Amino acid sequence: MATTKKNSETIPAVGIDLGTTYSVVSRLDHTGKPVTLVNAEGDLLTPSVVLFDGDDVIVGREAWKAVAGEADHVALCSKREIGHPVYHKNFQGKQYPPEVIEGWILNKLRRDTAARVGPLSKVVITVPAYFDEVRRKATQDAGYMAGFEVMDILNEPTAAAIAFGYHEGYMNADGRPAKPQRILVYDLGGGTFDVTVMEIRGDRYIALATDGDVQLGGYDWDLRLVDLVAEAFIREHYADPREDPLIVGKLWRQCEDAKRTLSTRGKASVACDYRGFSSLVTVTQEQFEEATQDLLDRTRFTTTQTLHAARLDWKRIDRVLLVGGSTRMPMVRNMLRELSGKEPDSTVAADEAVAHGAALHAGLLLAKSQGEPATFAIRNVNSHSLGVVGTDPQTRRKRNGILIPRNTPLPVSAKRSFRTQKANQRSILVQVVEGENPSPDDCTMIGRCSVRRLPPNLPSRSRVDVVFQYQTNGRLKVRVTVPDSDVKVETEFQRENSLPKEHLDGWRRHISGVEPTDYR
Repeated sequence: MATTKKNSETIPAVGIDLGTTYSVVSRLDHTGKPVTLVNAEGDLLTPSVVLFDGDDVIVGREAWKAVAGEADHVALCSKREIGHPVYHKNFQGKQYPPEVIEGWILNKLRRDTAARVGPLSKVVITVPAYFDEVRRKATQDAGYMAGFEVMDILNEPTAAAIAFGYHEGYMNADGRPAKPQRILVYDLGGGTFDVTVMEIRGDRYIALATDGDVQLGGYDWDLRLVDLVAEAFIREHYADPREDPLIVGKLWRQCEDAKRTLSTRGKASVACDYRGFSSLVTVTQEQFEEATQDLLDRTRFTTTQTLHAARLDWKRIDRVLLVGGSTRMPMVRNMLRELSGKEPDSTVAADEAVAHGAALHAGLLLAKSQGEPATFAIRNVNSHSLGVVGTDPQTRRKRNGILIPRNTPLPVSAKRSFRTQKANQRSILVQVVEGENPSPDDCTMIGRCSVRRLPPNLPSRSRVDVVFQYQTNGRLKVRVTVPDSDVKVETEFQRENSLPKEHLDGWRRHISGVEPTDYR
């Protein structure tokens, strides 16, 4: 379904690929086909770049152009810092949480989309499969601040697989394959990297395993080019252009273009001017590949590990699907061809597939809300183990008591019992962590909740049950109960570095001009 009716209002099915370096919006047309929408500048891709210019906040192409001359006023790659308390740079004496910067990006996408399809609020936003719970919540918060009602948070590789299935005709009963299709989605974007192994059984999309790196993407290849150019400049002029942030901004823009050139030509030239010296540095494809081999090897290792986690070998993979603009680099295709023994598949548009899948999922959710039958179903897995911090009774050391191991199919509920530490204990602190390590110090603390006013006179080592309910979008609810008592707490617990509701409401008014709504 392209749209649905509610109170005589047509609601468009819109999906957003909120990228580290570029973002894309897609909607379903009247036939149910996903189409990419152009922004106000007439471009399919919107740079995920924000310029703070006095009282004005400018997003997109003009902000990207300002990197060359006003780097101190420009926020780049804020998606990489989602989940941190503040973005690493000050702007005019102010620091902003990364999700606030993401909110400005999403607000431009909302306004530009509304100009094409009319007023809208409901969307599906994609995130890297390897995003943890805190980052997913922060992305949802960014959508809220931008004036959206975020219907769902969808993993990017899953969205790409949905777009692939649509393109192959799997959405139609007569177009579904006779046997399950197993695909490995290799998603190398501008700032993040994901690998997901999926099985498509007719109209069902089932994730088998996922892994990734939220600090690895095409931006890192750009920076290696910047280093190559700078080092050549140093050899000639004994001066390092990377010492000047404005020169670095200009170099980065040129190196991003050079990277694209090196995907189609054997060499590219970059001009560099610094301290009255000038050089035209030529970088060959061979030099570029040698300088970035370790980055490529990181993706190779993660790909192999994910395949093993899915308990498959390459012979049982039907397709290797390339997603993300950075997969256009020849080194990526060559590595995957050598690793898998298969020709990598570029069936879906590398830059647009994720947004198309998000729009298809949005259409599904809107149709289901109106009681219409689902045309496909998704089953994801969690990318990180979830546990509770407990104390080992023998060593007295803190331990990570895992409730939900990584790569568990979602949604899922899990329970684990713990014990109070002393007699007449009156409160419990439940600390939730993500990670595989037995030591909580080597995991990510994602939130906590307190249970106060326990029943009086509880003996030492009384049982306390902790129940996790982990949803398909990677959001978590926690329930704590004390057996044989009326103590029961169910909460979405207090997250680390999460903005309180009143702050979110204030930013929603400031960024989008849209009044607050009920929001969790």
